[in-house]
Amino acid sequence: MTQKIVIGIVAGEASGDLLGSHLMEALKEARPDIEFIGVGGPKMQSTGMEVLFPMEKLAVNGYVEVLRHYFEIVGIRRKLRKYFLKNRPNLFIGIDAPDFNLGLELSLKQRGIPTVHYVSPSIWAWRGERIHKIKRAVTHMLALFPHEPKLYQQAGVPVAYVGHPLADMLPDYPKRAVMRETMRIPLHVKVFAFLPGSRQGEVKRLAHIFIETAKLILKKHPDARFLVPLISRETRGIFEQALYDCEAQELPITLLFGHAQDAMIAADGVLVASGTATLEAALLKRPMVITYRLNAWTWKLMRPKGYQPYFGLPNILCGRFVVPELMQEDATPENLTQALLNLVNNKEAVAQLEETFTALHQSLRQNTAQKAAAAILPYLAKA
Repeated sequence: MTQKIVIGIVAGEASGDLLGSHLMEALKEARPDIEFIGVGGPKMQSTGMEVLFPMEKLAVNGYVEVLRHYFEIVGIRRKLRKYFLKNRPNLFIGIDAPDFNLGLELSLKQRGIPTVHYVSPSIWAWRGERIHKIKRAVTHMLALFPHEPKLYQQAGVPVAYVGHPLADMLPDYPKRAVMRETMRIPLHVKVFAFLPGSRQGEVKRLAHIFIETAKLILKKHPDARFLVPLISRETRGIFEQALYDCEAQELPITLLFGHAQDAMIAADGVLVASGTATLEAALLKRPMVITYRLNAWTWKLMRPKGYQPYFGLPNILCGRFVVPELMQEDATPENLTQALLNLVNNKEAVAQLEETFTALHQSLRQNTAQKAAAAILPYLAKA
């Protein structure tokens, strides 16, 4: 009887859940006998992962926010380490969440379990000293962006550039008119997609600002409509409470459960919290303004550690400010409104963005899940 192959796998947020589900499918195509167990969201669960802890327990960010949940998070990592050392997997895959996963990977690798880290930590943006821990903790790094492998090769860390799965998934030319028809939104009205983030803390910090921005936009474009995709009941509840607090229940805002890509395809412009959604917007060729707010102390601690002037992935990957970024105290409704309308109303700027984002899309399209699986399979060859 053939022995089952077991892979431990941990994803800490929605973007990792998407990456994990595609990778799991690609690995199962090559080795149908693989079983997955660990931490992940609904997409990974539907692909057949056995869940040890809910992903939401890990979905916190920023120094202050992590400190609030420190003991719970450390407790989960300790239990995972104990579980995987007692029930040794053939391989462990940590998907992003480096502050959580690298410590776990270090313990497992030291005890002879191969470890793969999927999504390079942004050592090119800040905290470059992490390369030393990565070298001790990671058997193989899977990098999503083309500028990353050189850093790992120089440090002697096995690495594979696999591209970004969103570039494989998303169309070259999104059909905006078709999406508007599906959503029953006339083509002549201005539509804005507002994406305040996937984490509850993000939505709490940004919801009121986004709503006040919508009010200002509506004054200049009275027929404007706003689409707000939210990934959970909790984040939807937070945004609905913010609408009540701002006395804005009558605004032409449609709250969506998910469907972020649909909202962006339909939109003339996107207001988006810094994160993976900014890359989605770029690959969908949409003009956007990137914003973010952190706890004041977290911002104070993190800001001096940055190596680059950019926060948003589109700007980082293009090496210049191709879209506006308004962070922390600059993220006011007035500033966001002006930046968004200046961009959306400039046809030449929108056309240039589409050209820039098309080139970016082509560079990131690498058949990612299959490339990642191909890098991992040799570690299972003797299993």
